[in-house]
Amino acid sequence: MAFNKVVVAGGGVLGAQIAYQAAYCGKDVTIWLRSESSIGRTQPKLDQLRVEYKNAIDLMNTPEGKNPANWCRGIANVDTFNAKECLEKSEKAYKSIKLELDLAKACKDADIVIESMAELQDEKIAFYKKLAPVLEEKTILVTNSSTLLPSTFAPYTGRADKYCSLHFANHIWKQNLVEVMAQDKTDKEVFSKVMDFGLEISMIPVPVLKEKGGYLLNSLLVPFLLCGMDLVANGVSDPESVDKAWKLGTGAPRGPFEIIDVVGLTTAYNIIEKYQKVPGLITPLLKKMMLPYSFKKIAAMLKEKIDAGKLGRNAGEGFYKY
Repeated sequence: MAFNKVVVAGGGVLGAQIAYQAAYCGKDVTIWLRSESSIGRTQPKLDQLRVEYKNAIDLMNTPEGKNPANWCRGIANVDTFNAKECLEKSEKAYKSIKLELDLAKACKDADIVIESMAELQDEKIAFYKKLAPVLEEKTILVTNSSTLLPSTFAPYTGRADKYCSLHFANHIWKQNLVEVMAQDKTDKEVFSKVMDFGLEISMIPVPVLKEKGGYLLNSLLVPFLLCGMDLVANGVSDPESVDKAWKLGTGAPRGPFEIIDVVGLTTAYNIIEKYQKVPGLITPLLKKMMLPYSFKKIAAMLKEKIDAGKLGRNAGEGFYKY
């Protein structure tokens, strides 16, 4: 089963990226938005993605662009890359994406609906209750939630057997990972079809067969970032030295503070707040590794920068200046 009609509910950073990537891969894409003001916030994101894809394709068309660190796997494979064709695909994608306020109209004949709304449980539940009556029998429903488990929402979908998580990493045209996570009632055939959909939009799908907060990527990444911030918040070292130690010692392209600047300091702060409120998210080993009161110190370190407007790379400064 090929997924032709794709609906993305929510036009935030990742919602816009998912929509653009799906359209780039030839899908008929509609973004459902709640209000006219939402359209006003989403369209500039699509405008910027048009620029991002063009810049990426132009770079890929240079000797420097052939470096694996610069190659965008969601745009093209190295051995089949044609810059002209890729630019044409991007322009076609940009012009074809539809923005729709009527939920029933947006979802008519949809093969898959991708919920990519804010990480607010009550708002997601309200959305699923509104969505369930307008979906057609064939439609598969997935959530891009990064912190909330699909089993939380399955009872409200009206199709728990056709519902699972499909979690994308930021900058999906380059970091083309997608994590497919089942909940107890997800039909195995549906899970397999969602894995196939990942391939259809040039992602690399990885299966998460058991519900786990943080999936695979964030289960590895968040403790890594916490340990890096712990070293600085407790005065053990400075961000640049921590990043150097990691990069020189492992060959990794970025250290924890460079990653935090890309992710955004507000996101990092929200993660700290969540981990303080939900102790079970922290493993016993990590608790032993963290120095006393580290979470409070880390939160204070991040809050000071956030209050000063140093929100990360997109703001021009975080732990580094750009």
